[in-house]
Amino acid sequence: MSGLPLRIVVGLGNPGPEHQLTRHNAGYWFVDLLARRHGGEFRDYRKYSGETASIKIGEHELTLLKPTTYMNRSGLSIRQLADFFKIPPDQILVAHDEMDLSVGAVRLKLAGGHGGHNGLRDTIAHIGENFWRLRVGVGHPGNKADVID
Repeated sequence: MSGLPLRIVVGLGNPGPEHQLTRHNAGYWFVDLLARRHGGEFRDYRKYSGETASIKIGEHELTLLKPTTYMNRSGLSIRQLADFFKIPPDQILVAHDEMDLSVGAVRLKLAGGHGGHNGLRDTIAHIGENFWRLRVGVGHPGNKADVID
């Protein structure tokens, strides 16, 4: 681990208006909030397969990323941005929905497995396990058939 501060904050989600209000977009909601609060504006960058925004919190600069590859392929976008700026995984935070936490609860951890989350599974395949995760509780709908929606 480098021990250096975060440089990239990724919000996992699915692009398009049909997905905008689904629980799986909790990661997008998180980085959208950061951008609004700190004067960032997202722009589409094809070379990163996503939308990025730059913000400054105090003296610290961060790049925000919303992969537009859909959740299951979001690792590609994260790797493209990290490789371009030569940022190691332990300086990346990935915010994602977590059904095993109640709505509004959050947990932060470094490294680990994917826990069945397809966005994390693809991210691990592209950059390894050694990145920060912000698990944003969205609750479980109660019925397994309702999980996708």
